[in-house]
Amino acid sequence: MTAPIDTRPHTPRVFSGIQPSGGLTLGNYLGAIKRFVAMQESGTPSLYCMVDLHAITVWQDPASLSRATRELCAGFIASGLDPEKSILFNQSQVAEHAQLGWVLSCVARMGWMKRMTQFKDKAGKNAENASLGLFGYPALMAADILIYHATHVPVGEDQKQHLELTRDIAAKFNHDYGVDFFPITEPVIEGAATRVMSLRDGSKKMSKSDPSDMSRINMTDDADTIAKKIRKAKTDAEPLPSELDGLEGRPEARNLVNIYAGLADVSAEDVMREMGGRAFSEFKPALADLAVDKMAPISGEMSRLMQDTGEIDAILARGAADARAIAAPILKRTYEIVGMVGS
Repeated sequence: MTAPIDTRPHTPRVFSGIQPSGGLTLGNYLGAIKRFVAMQESGTPSLYCMVDLHAITVWQDPASLSRATRELCAGFIASGLDPEKSILFNQSQVAEHAQLGWVLSCVARMGWMKRMTQFKDKAGKNAENASLGLFGYPALMAADILIYHATHVPVGEDQKQHLELTRDIAAKFNHDYGVDFFPITEPVIEGAATRVMSLRDGSKKMSKSDPSDMSRINMTDDADTIAKKIRKAKTDAEPLPSELDGLEGRPEARNLVNIYAGLADVSAEDVMREMGGRAFSEFKPALADLAVDKMAPISGEMSRLMQDTGEIDAILARGAADARAIAAPILKRTYEIVGMVGS
């Protein structure tokens, strides 16, 4: 017998997560964490997750993974996420993620997975030796979102394809079982710096895996290091234009303008109006001062929090219990819709 259709509107809820694979950067802050904080302050119930199950799709040193998970939590808190306002937890403490992940991997189609560009990028020419988890993890990512009936997911531009897959999986599940159970989640991609590029090559994303530490600003960098990296960031010989169109074909200049806009909470057009015509010898010191003002306090608070990891573990445990309270009934109802016999 087909399960009865549930036509109740879904309660607004925000979910997002970051892999604890070591080394938070300015890209993580501007592309994700800063927007997590803004959505928290909007009053919509929010869950923010350290997705440690995703991290092990490639091999991780166990001690490094534990530290990275705690450091990511410290970065969330230092940036303004409040455990009293948002649920902060690590994915592996909430088994419902993996349980729903299996159900949704049976809903997702192989053709959909093969179109995922991130698998191609990460596996490269060695795809035959990549883990099955690396290929199939978008189904788990969909479960991360749908196990909370999340209606909105703040993500960077590079995760948009995975959100589209989540919507496809939710729609197919609802259609296959004749229900209106999973919401069609909306991605939230906004702001001037949703994709922060390398300080050494404006055509490449800022990455913790880049061999050059000068290519990125780490969220653990102190004030002097932040200022030094901005001063040495690659630019070109031309001054800043007065209009955004003038940055066409100048990826390093555009990246620094976007970083300034993201840190200052203004548009790139506003930066052009303020800084247009200035040489980089003037713009870079202003950007360095702004970056130090915004990022150095976060670095200091992360360092303080990492001195007592027991406090972080307690926050994660409380968050996991709160997350399970939401996830368990949604998984139970999913099993009922699918036809699983339970007590």
